[in-house]
Amino acid sequence: MLTELLSGWIVDQRWFAGKGRPIDGLDIDSDIELRPGLRHLVVSVRQAGERDRYQLLLGTEGDTSGRFGHARIGDGYYDAVYNPDLTGTLLEAMAAGRDIGPLRFRPVEGARIDTSLRSLVLGAEQSNTSLVYGETYICKLFRRLIPGVNPELEVVTALARHGARHIARPYGWIEIDLDGEPTTLAMTQEFLSTANDGWSLALTSVRDLYASLNPSATEAGGDFSSESYRLGVATAEAHQELAEAFPTGVMEAQEVKQTVEDQRRRLAQAITEVPALAEHAPVIEEAYQRVSDVIGEVPVQRVHGDYHLGQVMRTTTDWIILDFEGEPGRPLAERRALSSPLRDVAGMLRSFDYAARHLLAGHPQAGTLRPRAAEWADLNRSSFLAGYAAGGGRLQAKDAVLLRALEMSKAVYEVVYEARNRPTWLPIPLAAFHTGP
Repeated sequence: MLTELLSGWIVDQRWFAGKGRPIDGLDIDSDIELRPGLRHLVVSVRQAGERDRYQLLLGTEGDTSGRFGHARIGDGYYDAVYNPDLTGTLLEAMAAGRDIGPLRFRPVEGARIDTSLRSLVLGAEQSNTSLVYGETYICKLFRRLIPGVNPELEVVTALARHGARHIARPYGWIEIDLDGEPTTLAMTQEFLSTANDGWSLALTSVRDLYASLNPSATEAGGDFSSESYRLGVATAEAHQELAEAFPTGVMEAQEVKQTVEDQRRRLAQAITEVPALAEHAPVIEEAYQRVSDVIGEVPVQRVHGDYHLGQVMRTTTDWIILDFEGEPGRPLAERRALSSPLRDVAGMLRSFDYAARHLLAGHPQAGTLRPRAAEWADLNRSSFLAGYAAGGGRLQAKDAVLLRALEMSKAVYEVVYEARNRPTWLPIPLAAFHTGP
């Protein structure tokens, strides 16, 4: 029975959110034939009284060649995202604006889509699956489905209409109604085939510094600070573009204080889970208290929401920002909520610390290199902030107080995450609460 096969298969998929918990039941909510040999499924998985829905492209004519053994589900079924002979259907239907049963395939207004390209699955993703068509498009399938329009589709299409410079051009999307709401299944954007992601570029710089005979981050061959400055400019410009494309607002002083109290509660919960955080609580509390004492109103707008070096790509001409869907584990309403743009700034500053320090985990010369790591992080953090200010980003004296608190909040989140998933990386976020290297 197909539901039994899927129950055994889905638990091993990297995008399955319910790992480690038994499945109480799996139902097929929607089963649509897209073409002979290819079906689109929406399945519901029940675990401990909760339900999550996922989408699957199901190959149904067997794999006589054995090419898709790694994607085998069983009894002639396999995950068809790996079959380029079938996945062209997605581009064709999108280009034509076709409806197939409850599925709606839509092109972005004015977009022309080349339907002759063959796809290849992009590896290393955790929560989605992306198909790269030639060197032109990337189609991201949102495996876990949450009713509503995905923030990334909403943001990127709105920014494109306003002529934004720092996004990958959108071409189309797929949607279905879930719980009465149009729900994004996939979106297709420009594929940046010649670009490099910011995390990889930053790590190259850090490695060059660690290998250099010159201990100065400003004089090592892999100096990244000019790129950090340009990234700061691009970030400020993107925030301005977001403010033009979406409503803005003001968080009143009472709301600011309530937010601080929420962060205090999260800190207390984090200390319960990671007792090593307790000795740093006074530093964190001081940062939170200063917000209550100094900050009145806070300008808020749509922001990226999950901003770090892995979310930006350096092309030959500029920085491009990706993945505007926010933190996938948070509710859609929270991801769409207006926030201070300094939240994104804080996320990127924390990312510079990670890039500088994560190579020290288990390194035999970690003690010697730690001052270099701190210098690299400080240099690139200051360069990014200088670029952000030069690009029109707001960085007044009071903003520094809020930015400090947002960094502390992000680091508290990181402490819990690393304790759960990568204990050897725990010293990285814990270092955020020290003033020295």
